[in-house]
Amino acid sequence: MRRTSVDRVTAQLPMFPLSTVVFPGVSVPLHVFEDRYRALVHHLLRVDDPAERLFGSVAIREGYEVGDHGAQSLFRVGVRLQLTDVEAHADGTFDVVAVGRDRIRLDRLLPGDQFPLGEVADLPEPEARVPAELVERARATFTAYRATLAQIATDPYDGALPADPTYLSWVLAASAPLPMAERQQLLEASDAAERLALVVEQLREELQAMNVITSLPATEVARTRWSPN
Repeated sequence: MRRTSVDRVTAQLPMFPLSTVVFPGVSVPLHVFEDRYRALVHHLLRVDDPAERLFGSVAIREGYEVGDHGAQSLFRVGVRLQLTDVEAHADGTFDVVAVGRDRIRLDRLLPGDQFPLGEVADLPEPEARVPAELVERARATFTAYRATLAQIATDPYDGALPADPTYLSWVLAASAPLPMAERQQLLEASDAAERLALVVEQLREELQAMNVITSLPATEVARTRWSPN
């Protein structure tokens, strides 16, 4: 572990780049079949404390998750995840669930002996005052979006929305089926207030487009199971 020139603590973390943006507080199901990521799961299962079974993920900007030429270009802001559930199969593959813990910045990706390693720095969420009217606007916009989307596709969220503004910002960011660039923008937002304002803007644009042309939202993939690797 070392300190960078801007006094950030940098540590190595196993990395699992994905073709989607992952958010703190959100559960991610993964089907793990590629050798390097099977090795990563085996490594994590050897960690005695379940709370320390941690790895990082950043979204792939260009390239693929699989094969020797995967992950050609990566976004730098991602999430630290905790492995929570593992189902091993006879063919050596796994179905796992991980939960996003907090944000990280990937400073450098290393090949590692068995699986990728990242030199990462913490990217904590700052405390921010979130106006009550912004919270209500975000909730109302997402509710309107859900109602419109339900007429042509499935509801992107199941359950009551959280009251806490920070958690609400992550839930809305994760639930809204937006293009990857917009989801990455939400992940990189400086605080909950900026993130909620962005969600409102992005969902209103989606609603306008859906009202003009009745079709699926911009990114159907955002609602699919996060599994290829």
